[in-house]
Amino acid sequence: MAKQESAAAPNQINIIAEGTVFEGTLQAETDVRVSGRIIGKLKVQGRAVVAPEGAVEGEVSATNANIAGTIKGDMIVQERLMLGSSARVEGTIKTTRLIVEEGATFNGECQMGQPGQIRKKAGMPQEATQPPRAEVPREDRPEAGASGDKPRPVSGSGDKLSPKF
Repeated sequence: MAKQESAAAPNQINIIAEGTVFEGTLQAETDVRVSGRIIGKLKVQGRAVVAPEGAVEGEVSATNANIAGTIKGDMIVQERLMLGSSARVEGTIKTTRLIVEEGATFNGECQMGQPGQIRKKAGMPQEATQPPRAEVPREDRPEAGASGDKPRPVSGSGDKLSPKF
């Protein structure tokens, strides 16, 4: 009988139950809920949820994460990291967006950046996204009304933007 390949169910949740200790690297293409303890690496292409009774000692890498338990190690979250009021985190956080509820404890460093930068640091596939482009309004351009009324892209960063002519 041939082995049939099946795609993971989109609503599937992998659970490390309370009282369970997992040592090593846990990789999942769908969401993971940790109510037990992981010693090692947790790599999730979906959402990593660490319940108030859950703990991870090691590296966490996920697309999104909701933390209410304890993390001792580095975290790389591509999109949104939520530290709930009972969260206890020690280590370096790299994420695009960080939400911290009152009562959460975080000791360490935090780096925030664009999603592509975080994906690259996490060693995850890159999405084809273009960085936002600033444009000079038509009335602020020296040649406004002359040849062509399209805004021109600008280069630079912060307060040192200069139009490309």
